[in-house]
Order: sequence, then C-alpha cells, then structure tokens
Amino acid sequence: MTQPLRFESADADGRGLEEVMEKVSHGDKNAFTILYDAVASTVFGIAVKVLRDPSQSEEVAQEVMIDLWRQAARYRPEQGSVRTWVATIAHRRAVDRVRSAQASANREQATAVRDQMRPFDEVAEEVETRLDSEQVRRCMRGLTELQREAVTLAYYRGLTYREVAATLRAPLATVKTRMRDGLIRLRDCMGVTT
Repeated sequence: MTQPLRFESADADGRGLEEVMEKVSHGDKNAFTILYDAVASTVFGIAVKVLRDPSQSEEVAQEVMIDLWRQAARYRPEQGSVRTWVATIAHRRAVDRVRSAQASANREQATAVRDQMRPFDEVAEEVETRLDSEQVRRCMRGLTELQREAVTLAYYRGLTYREVAATLRAPLATVKTRMRDGLIRLRDCMGVTT
C-alpha cells in the first residue's frame, strides 16, 4: 500500500506540488485532493479579482479545477511553478468569461437598438400613396384629351412613343410634343421643382 501524499511536506516554493502534479497527471485522485486544497483559494481569488462577482467566480474556479485534472499532463516544471501555471489558467479562464459576457451584452444591446428602430408604418405609407395618387388623378384631369391619352399609354401601359402614335393615329412628332407639354403641366400641377 502506498503512503498517502502529504502536502505539508512540500517546500515553501511549491516544489512538493510538482510531485503532486505528476501523480495527478496519472489519474491519482488523492493527489488531486491535495492539489485542490493547495490551489483552490488562489484560483477563486484570481477569479474574483477579474470578475468581481462571487457566483461567477465560483463557476470559473470549478472550471479551472476541472481543467487542472484534465490537463495535468501538460504541466512542465521547467516552464514555471505549479502555482504560476494554475494562476495563469485561472486568469485566462476568468478573462474569457469577461469577454464572453461582454460579447453577450453587446449582442443584446444591438438587438435592443434594432428592435427600437422605428418600424415601417404601412398605414402612413398607404395614406401617402393614396394622396399622391389622388393628386396625380386631379392633375391628369387638367390635361387635354390628347395629352392625357398619350401620358396614360406611355406611363401606365408602358408603350413607346411610336406605339402611342400608332394607337392614337397621330403623327409621332405631335405625340412627342403633346407628351412633353402634358408632363410639364403635370410637373407644375404636382409642385415638383427641378
């Protein structure tokens, strides 16, 4: 039977934790308990310092401890002490949580701004369209018969000048002149400025 590890035997600089980490990397649950007891308060303290929210800090601390269990084999003593490695993981995890929360807040704010934008008012658009249509009809009544027919055929039925002339049995030049004069009268009647 193996002797239980005792954290108390570790040196003040944490060299004993290196041995503990080695055992954790091989799946030793007792070694993980020792590691947990040695670093949990440090992990929580770092999380609180970054997040400033105890409940979120608890969640982050739990995530870090799970990471330590899963990633114990990645620890390299030549790159730093166990405490430094743990502190780095804790800090990164806490910063990731802050960034995630900020991104979520930004998305919510963008959604709120989008939702508060003035929606398209179909009723107002319909009223405006009807008023415009009524004004056009009124102005069209002020045209001569030939002007009204030429404009109607060209703009409402999509005929060319030649097709309008053929439909009205009028010379092409006459149709062009009447349409030009009719459009000028419509523009003036509608109050359109150029």
